[in-house]
Amino acid sequence: MTGEQRRTLGRPIAGKPVEHLPLRPLWLCRRCGQPWPCGAAKLALLAEYQDNRVSLFLYLAGCLHDAIDDLHRLNPAETGTAAGMFDRFLGWPARHTNSYGMTTTSAIEIEET
Repeated sequence: MTGEQRRTLGRPIAGKPVEHLPLRPLWLCRRCGQPWPCGAAKLALLAEYQDNRVSLFLYLAGCLHDAIDDLHRLNPAETGTAAGMFDRFLGWPARHTNSYGMTTTSAIEIEET
């Protein structure tokens, strides 16, 4: 996130903005307390990485790795399923954006060219 975006996301508390960033090792949003990435964090991440979705996936993959380690260390029984953790960190951008910047081509279109 750019410095300007970070300054405008949160309300000032003690002179500093509170951003929708993860509170580790709990992986809750520092501002709203929802599981991170919360809705506001997702919007901010999509805006920040709008021109480079691969970087968004790489960043979120690193967060997923860290979250699994942190949450497992806190309470192994409550870490969550692999599918749930994957969806929380990497599933949402693939569902809500044209993440790979690719278009689909049908077999008929290929034969015509």
